[in-house]
Amino acid sequence: MKRKLNILIACEESQAVCRAFRELGHNAYSCDLFKCSGTKFGTDEAEPHSEWHFDHDVTTVLDKTDLTLQNGEQAVIEGDWDIMIGHPPCTFLAVSGAKWMYHPDDKDKPIEERRPHPHFPNRRKEQEDGAKFFLFLANANVKRIAIENPVGVMSSRWRKPDQNIQPYMFGDPYSKNTCLWLKNLRPLHPSEETDDHGERIYFESGKSQPKWYSDGLTKTKSKEERQKWRSKTFPGIARGIAEQWTIQIAAEEGLLTEEERKIIGDDYLSLVDKMTGGIRYTNAVPNPALDKKRVPIRFNPELLEKIERREQALIHYWKHL
Repeated sequence: MKRKLNILIACEESQAVCRAFRELGHNAYSCDLFKCSGTKFGTDEAEPHSEWHFDHDVTTVLDKTDLTLQNGEQAVIEGDWDIMIGHPPCTFLAVSGAKWMYHPDDKDKPIEERRPHPHFPNRRKEQEDGAKFFLFLANANVKRIAIENPVGVMSSRWRKPDQNIQPYMFGDPYSKNTCLWLKNLRPLHPSEETDDHGERIYFESGKSQPKWYSDGLTKTKSKEERQKWRSKTFPGIARGIAEQWTIQIAAEEGLLTEEERKIIGDDYLSLVDKMTGGIRYTNAVPNPALDKKRVPIRFNPELLEKIERREQALIHYWKHL
């Protein structure tokens, strides 16, 4: 590539996505109020890089008024951020937390008549604050933005997500329905997909949950640890994000060398658009017509194989250059 991309991963202490972009040689930085842990999902391994991490407010990183890294040095960012990927806290936005919003005795009453939950009286304000921060990231002055969150209230509070992905679509044997809201980015496509969707734990009520999620309840000791456990990005998804969006941005911006263009093909973007439906949103203004334009649940297998083969050939070229 003719230059490195400037990439900001907001609300990421694990550095999973940051690390995936760094492995491709880019200027990727994570940002979180927590110090970076560098923990790798499903393992006891940790590889923290304080020299890639801002452990303070993301607002001053976005506008570059404070680029002090965790290690005390100053990051040098030449030019604009090419892409921001945000993982805003989902505790108060996910539908799984809705049961803590209102008094359990008021479940049959109209919403406007329900009392706050006796143990969580500030839940409504916390949800409002979470939604404001989510929208702050979505409206950031960055050309390309991806916001990740589980199924939650933002689908009705703002707009429907552009895409729902699962870890097993990217080779990780787990299940977690994850929403992506995109600006000037194409939907992700499966890469190294596996049929193994992961073990589940079943309860007497008949309900079940993924074992990895259950492990997060039994193997953590505090609310903060559980929050970090649930929010970690699966390595296959991190890899897919870094590989696919790096190639697409490079192709759009004319950053590929002649040899790289030969590998990926001049028709690469048109093929991806044909398979995924292409870019939907180019700004943060909700559009009901665009919301109806859904990403295919199943991609054309022949087209997917062709695109994946080219992408992996280019990734191989970069890693062995």
